Amino acid sequence: MNHLLVRWLVLALGVLLATKLVHGIHCSDVSTLIVVVLLLSLFNAILKPILLLFTLPFIILTMGLGVVLINALLFFWAGNLVEGFYVADLWAALWGGVVVSLTNLVVSVLTKGPPKPPRAPQRTDVIDI
Repeated sequence: MNHLLVRWLVLALGVLLATKLVHGIHCSDVSTLIVVVLLLSLFNAILKPILLLFTLPFIILTMGLGVVLINALLFFWAGNLVEGFYVADLWAALWGGVVVSLTNLVVSVLTKGPPKPPRAPQRTDVIDI
């Protein structure tokens, strides 16, 4: 549960930064931000894997840039569905998605702990008598 809460907080930080940095994205209040974060989480959990599957040839052809377009589309849809969250056009959604992705990347790198040492393999083929 804590992991999910941290992911929501990081997403909320990314959306908040997008509203401050990208011209054309506006969020009216904190309750609207919470609704947007929940909706984007739902989109990322359900719609994004389906869209990735159906657009896989396009993603391969564009060397991964198609994923940026999918993120922008999901961001734009959230702007159309949530009252009080305004995304002006697809360009604003594209830059908003980039800001959210970069925020997620930076927080992930900063919170990543030291690497764990490899565990010794356990033998299961030896039977003690």
